[in-house]
Amino acid sequence: MNLNGLFRVSAIAATLALGACGGDINISEGDIVDNSVVNNDNSNSGTPVTPTPTPDDTKPGSVDTALSAQVSTALGQSIEVRELVGRLTDADAVNGVIRLTNDTVWALTGAVFVGNDKANSVTLEIEPGTIIFGSAGADYLVISRDSKVEALGTAASPIIFTSYNDVIGNEVQAGQWGGMIILGNAPTTKCPIDGTDCSLQVEGAETGAVFGGVNDADNSGILNYVVVKYAGFEIAPDNELNGITFGGVGSGTEIDYLQVHANADDGVEFFGGSVNAKHLVLTSIQDDSVDWDNGYNGKLQYVYIEHASDGSDANRGIEGDGDGGDGTPFSLPKIANVTIIGNDFDNTNTASEGVLLRDQTGANIINMLITGPAGMGECLEMDNDATVQGNLADGDITITNSVIACAEAFNFTAPDVDLNNWFGTEQQGNSIIAFADRANVGINSDGTLTSESSLRTSGGNPASLDTYFDTNAFVGAIGANDWRQGWAFGFGGGEVGVVTSASGCPAGTTTIPAVDGTTNTCQLSGRITTNLRLTAGNHYALSEAVFIGGDNTDSATLIVDPGVVVYGSSGADYLVVSRGSKIEANGTATSPITFTSSQHVANGLTAGLANGTAGQWGGMVILGNGNSTKCPQDGTTCSLQVEGVQEGAVFGGDNDADNSGTLRYVRVMHGGFEVAPDNELNGITFGAVGSGMVVEYLQVHKNADDGVEFFGGAVNAKYLVLTGIQDDSVDWDNGYKGKMQFVLVKHADDNSDANRGIEGDGDGGEGTAFSNPTVANMTIIGNTFNTTNGTSEGVLLRDQTNAQLYNFVVTGPAGMGECFESDLSDGDITLEENMDGTSATQLVFQSSVLACAENINNSGTFDQQAWFIGQAGNSIAADQEAVLNGIFTIDATAPTDVTTLDSFFVPVDFIGAVKDANNDWTANWTVGL
Repeated sequence: MNLNGLFRVSAIAATLALGACGGDINISEGDIVDNSVVNNDNSNSGTPVTPTPTPDDTKPGSVDTALSAQVSTALGQSIEVRELVGRLTDADAVNGVIRLTNDTVWALTGAVFVGNDKANSVTLEIEPGTIIFGSAGADYLVISRDSKVEALGTAASPIIFTSYNDVIGNEVQAGQWGGMIILGNAPTTKCPIDGTDCSLQVEGAETGAVFGGVNDADNSGILNYVVVKYAGFEIAPDNELNGITFGGVGSGTEIDYLQVHANADDGVEFFGGSVNAKHLVLTSIQDDSVDWDNGYNGKLQYVYIEHASDGSDANRGIEGDGDGGDGTPFSLPKIANVTIIGNDFDNTNTASEGVLLRDQTGANIINMLITGPAGMGECLEMDNDATVQGNLADGDITITNSVIACAEAFNFTAPDVDLNNWFGTEQQGNSIIAFADRANVGINSDGTLTSESSLRTSGGNPASLDTYFDTNAFVGAIGANDWRQGWAFGFGGGEVGVVTSASGCPAGTTTIPAVDGTTNTCQLSGRITTNLRLTAGNHYALSEAVFIGGDNTDSATLIVDPGVVVYGSSGADYLVVSRGSKIEANGTATSPITFTSSQHVANGLTAGLANGTAGQWGGMVILGNGNSTKCPQDGTTCSLQVEGVQEGAVFGGDNDADNSGTLRYVRVMHGGFEVAPDNELNGITFGAVGSGMVVEYLQVHKNADDGVEFFGGAVNAKYLVLTGIQDDSVDWDNGYKGKMQFVLVKHADDNSDANRGIEGDGDGGEGTAFSNPTVANMTIIGNTFNTTNGTSEGVLLRDQTNAQLYNFVVTGPAGMGECFESDLSDGDITLEENMDGTSATQLVFQSSVLACAENINNSGTFDQQAWFIGQAGNSIAADQEAVLNGIFTIDATAPTDVTTLDSFFVPVDFIGAVKDANNDWTANWTVGL
């Protein structure tokens, strides 16, 4: 396949949330050289880009000049749109192949058929990065029997089927076009059993779109790295278009890495046939995500299903039927490694549920995980059809090595079988987790398993079920390798936006010389008010203060691909995410995102840690609309100037659930800059950031000021690493009340500058509430740094703060300062009241061990040592070697079960941040350990 140079595009959609957003478009401009940088205005009102492309009439279809102008304007590049209409046959082909190239955008108008039914057959070949769209529910693509689709995308350039609105940047939603239908010659139970010809009309398509036959190995082509979005259309009740309909499709067809997102009907539906598939992503589907019937007997492995995060329309993760017919066999698929995450959608017609197996179906399922919020319907339901009841008893329905955690585990419509006993006792290796204990599932917000999750190793071997399946030992769809990343919508791929310049730099950036001499480098500057994606393969340089969005106006999203490196060259170079805007930085353990200094980049990113020092650039500032005790209490607008940043960078509000995006597998290195005394840049400053933001697997390394500082707000964080921080590693004030779990602080190995592992404040203000975060499983390892200005210490709690601290290990070498101090010497009485029992909300420090030469600094008259020892499960150990082996906990203190405090927390059987080498969540992506 001949590929022209691909142009990666960045984002138009306002968010990466799985509810309703954009997709990823790659446009190749062939031999056109365009060194311009074009900004997308997110509108349809601009003047079409000129010159218009020269039509190539050797290609399929015909040029639509109006659509070409509209798409060119939206994408900021001269684009040819060709319209496909009616039936494509061998008369339109070259050597039997019709090729859709990625230098053109393709529009479906009405029902577009590839081949006639078993006549005039052709292969529709689609290049990586190609975009095909429909504009209405009547626009859909049908692959007829004996024809094929060869859609071979790549992880970097998936093929996108989407809606017109998605392409031009207008509002998107389910049902904006039809969908895809693939018709084959494989058997179905509705085929006549007397051997006469089988031609079954498929639902949702015009008359003559038929399927069925006698060839289980029939081949309808390949779908590889394909994303289908915003489709689905109900022509009439019970006659609808799915994202992809597989009608009698045979096992010769290859399906691998396929996503259907935001579909108005089912995601994928299998009408009979035996097609197999691996790596399926079904997100925000409004009916059943996976549906089978008519005797389907294929195999599926690695199926990730997540209902819309905004709680909108959803139904079952899986609905399996046999669905009648003259044939005696029932449906009997085999399925391995499934994750189903529901939502709380519930109305009189449908509800978010897990799995329903209905009449005339069997199924053999292994390594399935089903969970969701309190409002989700049942995890598992079986119909009372006699075949289903018989299949439960005779082994044609099996579910093994699987876990369910729903408020309603089962719907007992099956009168002859006790599902609770069948699933929990009779089937091998299953677990029913009470909803109140759902944190025991050990699943991250993105559907991956936590490093401590027992589900990583408690699965069965899928290959024992069928040799088609890969061997693994984990429950759910995602193991150590998150195979969704980079290509699937919501997971670093699939965003629609503007075209890049010919240099490879995203529009809105400029090409500059590479500081490492080789890597294409793009510069960001000023205020960015349209969505921007920082694509992999480039370096990105910050030029002074770079703002994402205006303050609650002109909001934008900065999307950062896995593996991207962003750098600054001086303390004046820093990144600010304004209120109302977002950063979506979704790295992976194998491809973390790095924010660092130009010196570090120039000296070699892979040559070791000596290539950068603290304070070589500014840092990152994220500003939100959460509460702060310094906000006015009279109801007037809150706009608090954040420290270290130019005037106008403000935070604060009344929305503690505010969402500023995602930081996942992100490293911030060699930053921090003191603009003036008491006005400095931290590694990351969180200004009133709300709990809607996701922060997990985050490291700040060698920062000249604090590692992370929380000015109010309620943002939560898991898996934090803070190494070589020269001031406080974790600092909070202004009424911060978020939650943290698994926090590792390690002061510099060379005993250079360090201060406290935690410094907690309330820091005044008009508000009467004080800071009160909850922190669990933290390890603080100090060093021997000690000067008149700063000393390596453990935890310091100061005025107007409270805290709920559990499962800590605080230690260090003999020269380290105190492990713990509550500063009661400055006359402020709020902290002492939080410790002595006189306030309504008490300071808690439990199930923790201190192992320092000076364990507690008794500032003030209150006996803090007696207080600490009096807390449940606390102890004093001799030294660092008694509690830690490197970063791993060897102290045997029994932990507090923090899952009883909040569902944010996951269960542990250890104190400290990292249990042992077998559960080392820091491995492979962090530095300095």
